[in-house]
Amino acid sequence: MAVATVAAAVAAPAAGPPDLAVGDAALPSEVLAAVRASGLPAGSFGFQAQPVDGSDPPVLASWNAEQPFLMASTAKIVTSLAALDLLGSDHRWRTRAFATTAPSGGRLDGDLVIAGAAGAGLAPDELRRWFRQMHADGLTVIRGRIVLEQFALLHVQEPSQAPTTAAEAAPGGPPDARTFTRGALVVSVAPGGGAKAAVTLRPHPPGVVVLNDVAMGGGCGAYARWDAAAAAGGTPPLRVAGRWGRDCGRRDVAFMRVPAAPRPSRAAAPAAPAPIATPRLVAALWSESGGTLRGRVVEAERRVPDYEALRWAPPWASQVSTPLPDVLREINKTSNNLAARTLLLSLGGDAPRPPDDPYSGARQRVSTWLRSRGLADDDIRIDQGSGQSRLERGKPRAMVQLLRLAWRSSGSRSFVESLPIAGVDGTLAHRLRNGSATGHAFLKTGTLRDTRALAGYVRARSGTVYAVAAVVNHGEAGRATPVLDAFIEWVAQRG
Repeated sequence: MAVATVAAAVAAPAAGPPDLAVGDAALPSEVLAAVRASGLPAGSFGFQAQPVDGSDPPVLASWNAEQPFLMASTAKIVTSLAALDLLGSDHRWRTRAFATTAPSGGRLDGDLVIAGAAGAGLAPDELRRWFRQMHADGLTVIRGRIVLEQFALLHVQEPSQAPTTAAEAAPGGPPDARTFTRGALVVSVAPGGGAKAAVTLRPHPPGVVVLNDVAMGGGCGAYARWDAAAAAGGTPPLRVAGRWGRDCGRRDVAFMRVPAAPRPSRAAAPAAPAPIATPRLVAALWSESGGTLRGRVVEAERRVPDYEALRWAPPWASQVSTPLPDVLREINKTSNNLAARTLLLSLGGDAPRPPDDPYSGARQRVSTWLRSRGLADDDIRIDQGSGQSRLERGKPRAMVQLLRLAWRSSGSRSFVESLPIAGVDGTLAHRLRNGSATGHAFLKTGTLRDTRALAGYVRARSGTVYAVAAVVNHGEAGRATPVLDAFIEWVAQRG
């Protein structure tokens, strides 16, 4: 489809925004109508959509695409893609644990120090498995403390389940280690012989109906949720949806509990519960995995000097590694700012980090990388990697150019799977839920006081995949969310 023109759009009323056309490109009438309805000036918006395939395919739609905008959290796309290119999708970070005294008979009289790795963290399931391995290696009872040194605990593997896990594990108090996952139904997905993947529920209580909407092919992304809209006064069916490739193997994708009563309609997004404090959850996982902790779990933001002499030759040690794709999932699905900033810092390598500007080395490396991608110095600027800095700006055309290059790169699958899916999970779980974009748009969201943004990929009804960028910078940017959604929906329907 050619670029939508002003002639094809509904003429703007006399009181409408004066800057409706930019060069020879403009927006479709549906999006222009949404712009007018927002009451914001058209000049505060920027859009670009272009197919990912081909060397220079026609642009589908473009608007203020050469204007630099605050990117908000869509800047995490740049950090993610730079990490995939510069580190490689096989890159892993090592998280190390060491004891301050030698265990004897499974008992440690000192502390267990868990030293985190820059740029990474562990999901609860990974930490639980690691604790079990420690028990098998001869460490069961800790009479001292567990010291978390620069350690990050990430959400569960499927980030859309994080609020459910938090609410169920701590409904008004610390998680009970004896029942943290007991009573949960484990949802597993494996490759199937037909058009759909194989979905199993362990255990499978009578009366629980599983609706299998997991199609074969297209990645390793599946999620589960209770479908309150389909309930007839009793237990709602458990809908499992997504896509599953033949090389994905069998995986547990969610831990669910049967709701005591029908849940409210999904028309209104539920309020996200407060996250569980990391020390409480670590203590619960240690106990649940079969360990005993006499002391408590404490956090340290830096390396603890008291343990410096033990780091390189401890009496007992263990380690686990975290792959880059898992870190990207955490950064993009849940928009984890700390993880994004830490990942950017890791791109600086071993270069000295001035106290007044620790990002300088990483920033320079990303700038060089952007130039190698064919972007000019003023196309995209990264400061701290998370989008929280007001120095991080980008042009919609440049973002789409970067996304198109990424689609054809070796790390594309890891990157696309890290993005929230429209109407399904992450920060898009409650947006774009009832249209052509639902389940077919993979987009990073961005939110600042004066910014709303979306960037990523949309698979249109035609089968064409588009790289897209949509952004608004305005003091009342919150009013523009329907405009950005209208643009994505138009690409999905008409592209």
